[in-house]
Amino acid sequence: MSKEQRAKIDAMLRQPRPEGPRTVEEMRAGFKAMMAEMIVPDGIRTAASTLGNRPALLVEPVERPRTGTILYFHGGAYVFGSPETALSLTGNLVAKTGFRAFSLDYRLAPEHPFPAAIEDALSAYRALLDSGEDPATIAFAGDSAGGGITVTTCLAARDAGLPLPAAIVAFSPGLDATRTGESMDTRAGFDPFFTRESLEHTGAMYLAGQDPRQQLLSPALLADLTGFPPMLLQAGTNEVLLDDSTRMAARARAAGVDVILDVTADVPHVFQAFAGVLDEADQALDRAALFIAQHIRTPDTATASAR
Repeated sequence: MSKEQRAKIDAMLRQPRPEGPRTVEEMRAGFKAMMAEMIVPDGIRTAASTLGNRPALLVEPVERPRTGTILYFHGGAYVFGSPETALSLTGNLVAKTGFRAFSLDYRLAPEHPFPAAIEDALSAYRALLDSGEDPATIAFAGDSAGGGITVTTCLAARDAGLPLPAAIVAFSPGLDATRTGESMDTRAGFDPFFTRESLEHTGAMYLAGQDPRQQLLSPALLADLTGFPPMLLQAGTNEVLLDDSTRMAARARAAGVDVILDVTADVPHVFQAFAGVLDEADQALDRAALFIAQHIRTPDTATASAR
């Protein structure tokens, strides 16, 4: 454990911010500046791409690529963020697994509220399938709001009659738009990122008046997870969204879904982004990469399993 590293990151995240609600432009600029400080690993290359009807960032290993695709959904409360702001996460997953990743630039609220992000994610997944990709070689991964999209896109894909991907990996996912988890209150003083008020501010932009009590907005409470692929949910104890993961894990278990709930002590929301400066971040990404590699069915694993 790395008490000094965790304390340093916590202090950085608690630096004073301007009082009062910020404009959408200020939130987007601030998040972009913060995430630009994250360390992107060596051994990857990126290229602009398109998936479905949306731009995407293709992230590939420079050496020893393997057959398999990670479809990644960035975080940012459905209001800010981009494939570039998530590059420390996608880059590490690609470097550690050898699989390529498409990081989707889905539409953002308030210009494009619910369900625009899910529609774009489903369209991107459908495009991969239409290109001939075997769903057994695809994993969904995402952080925060994007972690929520990993789950809701599976729901949308199943409802559309599409085969589901091989696995889901979600870092600190947002899975409850009703904000009724106990951790919203019990972890409030520990969370250096979010308050109930800040989440309700951005949440209102995404909801645009919709009732949050529906499975595509609050899957931790309402989703039928029957037939879902194996799931890895990673979260930290210092985040108000912790119970989004704990309740989703319980719901998955009740539905007969293989699920790993991976909770790290004394780390903040999407702590994995601090890879290279926080030991727990690198270790969590190692576990996530192993989980993906275990579940994506590559030609090598298919041959081995047939022996």
